[in-house]
Formats: sequence, C-alpha cells, structure tokens
Amino acid sequence: MSRLLTRVFAVWRTGLSGPIIILQVGNAANSFGTGLVLPFEIIYLHDVRGFPTATAGLVLATVMGTAAAVTLPSGALLDNVRAKVLMITGNLACVAGYAALAFVEHPWQAFICSAVGGAGLGVAGTANQVLSLTLVPAEQRAASTALRRVAGNFGLGLGATVAGFIVASAHHHLRAFQELYLFDAVSFAVFALVLLVWIPNPRPATAASASDSRAGFRAVARDRLLLELIAANVALVMIGGAFFSNVLSPFAEEHTPIGPGEIGVVFFINTFFIVVAQVPATRLVKRMRRTHALAVTSALFAIALLAILLATLTRSPLVATTVLAGVAIVIAIGECAQFVVLGPLIAELAPPHLLGRYMSLYGLSFTVGVALGPAVGGALLATSPDAVWWGGALAMALTGAGLLRLGHRIPDPLLATTSRTPELVPEAIRRVEG
Repeated sequence: MSRLLTRVFAVWRTGLSGPIIILQVGNAANSFGTGLVLPFEIIYLHDVRGFPTATAGLVLATVMGTAAAVTLPSGALLDNVRAKVLMITGNLACVAGYAALAFVEHPWQAFICSAVGGAGLGVAGTANQVLSLTLVPAEQRAASTALRRVAGNFGLGLGATVAGFIVASAHHHLRAFQELYLFDAVSFAVFALVLLVWIPNPRPATAASASDSRAGFRAVARDRLLLELIAANVALVMIGGAFFSNVLSPFAEEHTPIGPGEIGVVFFINTFFIVVAQVPATRLVKRMRRTHALAVTSALFAIALLAILLATLTRSPLVATTVLAGVAIVIAIGECAQFVVLGPLIAELAPPHLLGRYMSLYGLSFTVGVALGPAVGGALLATSPDAVWWGGALAMALTGAGLLRLGHRIPDPLLATTSRTPELVPEAIRRVEG
C-alpha cells in the first residue's frame, strides 16, 4: 500500500521552488473567495438588492468588460514595472471593489464598484501569469502553469460549494451575502500580503532598445505565428470551453432527459477531473510535440461536442448523465493540454522585453473566447440546436488542421536549437530586491 501511495503522489511532484508553491497556495485561497460570490452575484443584486435582472447582468458584464479593457495596457506596464508590484496593486483594487459591493443600494454604485473590481482583476490576472513564469526556469513553465490552474479551479469549486450551503441556510438574507462579499475582499487582501512578504520581486526582463520600446504592440502584431496561435486559442476557448460551460445546460434541459441536478454532477466531474489530472497531464504532454498536443486538444473537443448528441438518443436519465459525464472528462483532458502547452509557448515566443505584452494578448484571447461563446452558441441554439454541436465539432477539426499546418514553426522545448529567444529569467530568484 505504501508503494502504491508513493507512486500516486509521485505524479504530483512538480519540482517547483518554495516561492512558486506559496504563490499558488495564495492563488487557491484567493480563488476560494471569488468562488464564494461568483455563482450568486445575480441572485444577490436581483433578489436581495432589488435590481432588475437585466441590470444585474450588466453589472456583472462590467467586471469582464473592464478587465478586458485594462489587459493590454497592463501588459505594456509589465514590460517596465515589476509584476509583483502590479499584482499587489490589482489585488488592492479588488479589495475596494468587492468590499463596497456588499453595501451598494443603487445600480450606479454597483457599476462603479464592478468597474474598480474588474480593473483590479485585469491587472492582477495579467501580472499573475507573468510572475508565475518569471519565477521559474523555462523547463518548469508548464508545471507552474498547471499548478496555477489547479489552484484556481480547486479554490473556485470549493468556494462555490461552501457558498451554496451558506446561501441555502440563510434563505437569501442580506447579511449572509454581505459576509460573502467581505470575505472575498479579505481573500484579496491576504493574497496581497502573501505577495508582499513571501514572493520574490524579479526585475522585468532585459530592457529593449528605444526603437523597440516605441514599437510596443506594433512589434507584437508583426509576429504572425503569435497571432495565429491567439486566433486558435480564441476558437478553443469559445467552442471547446464556453460551448460546454454555457450552452450545454439549456440544451440538456430541453433535449435530454436530465435536469439541473444531473447537470450539476456533470460540471462537478469536469472541475474535479481538471484538479486531479492537470499536474500529471503535464508529464504526458511533455513527451509530445507541441503541434501534436494542440491538434489532439482540438480533436478531443470535436469528439466531445459530437458525443453530446448521443445524450439525446436515450430516455434514461442515468444513461444520458453517463454520456455527458464522459463528455465532461474529455473536455477536461483537452483543457489540461491546452493550458500547459499554450501558456509556456507564448512566453517562449516573446522577446524578453515584450513578455508582458505577449502574455496580455494571450490573456485577452480567453476573455474574448468566453464572451463570444455564449453569444454564438446561444444564437445557434435558437436556430438549430444540433448545429451547435456538429458545427462546433467541424470548427474544432478545422482548427486542429490549421495547427498541424504550423508544423515546425512551433518550437519544441526538447529541441533547444529551435528556441527563438534566450531563456527569459533563469535566475529570477537571485535578482530579488528586498
């Protein structure tokens, strides 16, 4: 038994340094606070504060819209300002925004608080990506990315579960929601303190020449490979991720024999599998060429989307739930590969003095994909429900074919001669200033 347990835990060993482990523990705690409020924000604003449902939705959209608006400027700042400084600043903005949301009484107040919180999320999110990459050598970027995603998913899932019990027992009482928002604000404050005390503060990478600095995002836009990868990531997030997350629920309720309870089980399985498999998947993906890993990701998404249609062919809730649980696992496997390949790859493509801009564009591709997914999927669902899935599968197949065509243009980390840039910050820990 001890040997078995040793082998099980061995696949979770990342070899990451203490500071990066502490950073991801902070990420998990911070995500737990976010999970406390994320599923119940519309309920709070509509049922408790009395805002119209449409207004409550716009308040939440303000968070994402503001976060998207500050993402690219944050990337430009990160090429000149230390990531730790911006990350602490972003978290403090979130403290102000989310703490104030606990006490709003009018929509205009909620919009202002959401804008402040969204700006903080945008700045901190971009800085988090850069800091997680610059604290480790190049060969550990995939492991760092994987652990950051595990921390985020674990925290969000646990927070949402705990909040569900709290909201249910409090019967939508104002005080309960206020406590959730205040605890969320405290989680941002604690994360800022962790960053201040325990996380190193590496300098931005090698300074650019004056001409490169003036070029800014124009230099980024000239990288055709980067733009092709960003476009592919938008498609993967929009169709593989957002279709599953946002469109499956209404489709399943209308066209399969399952209800909200079974749908909740399906999404729990997806999140649980990501938490359990993300780090071990990093070891598997390392053995593949990046081109092949990305093509496999597209293929897995295509297969999963087509398999959703199988759930419409049965009248048994158990069979339909089993089919969709399988879909959830396949989607999770694809997402595991997508994250640990694309994030480190974008960082490797970036010239050191443009790392912030490259990573901000990569982060923005997720925001765009998440925003487009419900819009496109909802329109297709209203027109032809089945077309969402076979059309999405076809789009994923074309995306995979396009990624395969990139071939050797995508550098493989196992082939040092193909790397386009020197290692970004291999000695970040030694360049810490107190």
